[in-house]
Amino acid sequence: MPTLKLNFKNKTLENYPVRKGYSLTIGRKRNNDVIIENLAVSSHHAKIDSVGDEFVLIDLQSKNGSFVNEKLITSHWLKPGDVISIGKHALVFSYSEDEEWPDDGTDEIERTMVMDTSKYRSMVDKSQPNEDDPPQASAKKIDTIAILSFLDGGSGKYKCRKSITKIGKHPDSDIVVKGFLVGRTSATISKRPDGFYLSYVGGTSRPKVNAKKVQRERLLYDNDIIEIGTTTMQFLERKPKRKEEKLEETQPMPQVAPE
Repeated sequence: MPTLKLNFKNKTLENYPVRKGYSLTIGRKRNNDVIIENLAVSSHHAKIDSVGDEFVLIDLQSKNGSFVNEKLITSHWLKPGDVISIGKHALVFSYSEDEEWPDDGTDEIERTMVMDTSKYRSMVDKSQPNEDDPPQASAKKIDTIAILSFLDGGSGKYKCRKSITKIGKHPDSDIVVKGFLVGRTSATISKRPDGFYLSYVGGTSRPKVNAKKVQRERLLYDNDIIEIGTTTMQFLERKPKRKEEKLEETQPMPQVAPE
């Protein structure tokens, strides 16, 4: 199991396990998995998603940006030894010595979405934030479930039962979509305290929500239309059925869009 070591001024503050099948959120608010109490860090700054056997770091439109090995990124497939810089803190991603790490030769354009940053990094280092982030929804919503209803490129409905739903052209994706420029994992849908988020992961063709390209991530609302490759889905957010009503769910929902 890989780990994330949180360092500040060459001192290790904490070690965090990075588990397959789960997201790990990083930010200043107390509902994050990795809490960094510094005004340079956004309330919900970044997250690490488990995608197959690999892990991808995604910046959550943070105010001061996320860096990997001193490069500003929007998303980055993590490798052993990568150093994630958030504010003045560093997070080192590593595997144990006896553990093999995956390397499937993914195209470089899909592995890292990077911006040229020497000037930007200098600006960030000089910044002295004295105000809190813009207000964000912090109250936990009524527990809801997410359902994706296929409008084109598939049939039926898919209920998002996992903490992370992976969408892409790779056969191991939860929802397999077609499209020449679609990434092997194009996007993920993950649940957080304030709702369900669609995050762009990789591929030249970006997912769209209501006909607008998703640059990094987007909070989904009931009845949003999601387009990824040749597949179009409608996002539905519903309250879970009461226990006595669950017995009526006898017809399983399709788990993968047909090829």
